[in-house]
Amino acid sequence: MATSAKPRVATVWLGGCSGCHMSLLDLDERLIELADRMELVFSPIADVKEYPANVDVALVEGAVSSEEHEHMARLIRTRSRCVVSFGDCATTGNVTALRNRFSVNDLMKRSYVELAPGGPAMPSTVISPLADTARPLHEVIPVDAFLHGCPPTAEEIWFAVDALLQGRIPELPNVYLRYG
Repeated sequence: MATSAKPRVATVWLGGCSGCHMSLLDLDERLIELADRMELVFSPIADVKEYPANVDVALVEGAVSSEEHEHMARLIRTRSRCVVSFGDCATTGNVTALRNRFSVNDLMKRSYVELAPGGPAMPSTVISPLADTARPLHEVIPVDAFLHGCPPTAEEIWFAVDALLQGRIPELPNVYLRYG
């Protein structure tokens, strides 16, 4: 861990539904215990704009599905000691990767032209260009641990985060491979 009194932890949301972060919030009262044991330095549930340096543990939710996600993944890896693929979109591509059967041009045309209420609205200046495929995090950067589940339960997250805060990589049995 870092030399500070508390481990520095980040959570990140790439291409996914935020279900993993919702399960993290399902820790309820245990969130108070976590707040005593760690410093949350970056998260979509906090108002921090730049990914900081010297992160001890990064929980990364979602597939890498855009240029922005790929840039963020590489930044996370260079600035974090331990990177965890957080949930099935990050570990396998899961639902996000269902789009891989179609070309990006066909997806954009269908979503923003054919189905757009009120007419065409191509978002070329609004969203980061999509990558040709949505990929699991470990196909873009080295990952230190995998936390499966769609989403992982609060208990699974607690087990993993508790181990990580103790400086251990959690060994999660295959019983945690589940969906819904």
